[in-house]
Amino acid sequence: MSRPRVTLHFAQSLDGRIATRSGASRWISGPPATHFAHELRAAAGAVIVGSGTAIADDPRLTVRHVSGPQPLRVVLDGRARLSASARLLTDGAAPTVHVTHGGVAAGSSPPHVERWALPAGPAGEGVDLGALLARLEERGVAAVLVEGGRGVITSFLRAGLVDRLIVTIAPMIVGAGIDAVGDLATVRLDQARRFATERVIRLGDDVILDLVPSAAPAVLDGRGGRS
Repeated sequence: MSRPRVTLHFAQSLDGRIATRSGASRWISGPPATHFAHELRAAAGAVIVGSGTAIADDPRLTVRHVSGPQPLRVVLDGRARLSASARLLTDGAAPTVHVTHGGVAAGSSPPHVERWALPAGPAGEGVDLGALLARLEERGVAAVLVEGGRGVITSFLRAGLVDRLIVTIAPMIVGAGIDAVGDLATVRLDQARRFATERVIRLGDDVILDLVPSAAPAVLDGRGGRS
């Protein structure tokens, strides 16, 4: 079954944090990496964030630092928590999709905002990502950029829906804070999601890893051999 190509991109500290314990995340990466992030937006048909990120950062999700088209902005908000005053819903800078669960009232819509009611994800949490990608494909979107936060990052990885992973690593140690990725139910290392490095880019003080999924390695048996 076809679906849009999914690129997952986030910036993190050396110790894997995308924000401090208070939720502060501006700015982990430097200006050159921000420029690069806007290039990724300009190349995508849609950019996706979760409601937590939309509430905490009140982002615009537009292309501003480079030339290029504005992507469709998609906010996943299963419980309809996003304020009607959020910039995504008020600025009119780009077409926007506000995604909630079926049966959840989300209020009236400004002209640039579409409301989509989709099934819930596994265990009733979040939004069914397969249904989301199918709906985006119907709308003509061929490539999406997922920017976070942790819950959305984790959900796409858990569902095996990531075709390209781009991680911007800033040379800082945050300590206690918000992890980039949550629980993936990994018990053994052979269950870990593995990626192959396509390229490594240095932009200012930041290092960017451009990765694609790789096949699982052979499993070692109890005698140190390969099973």
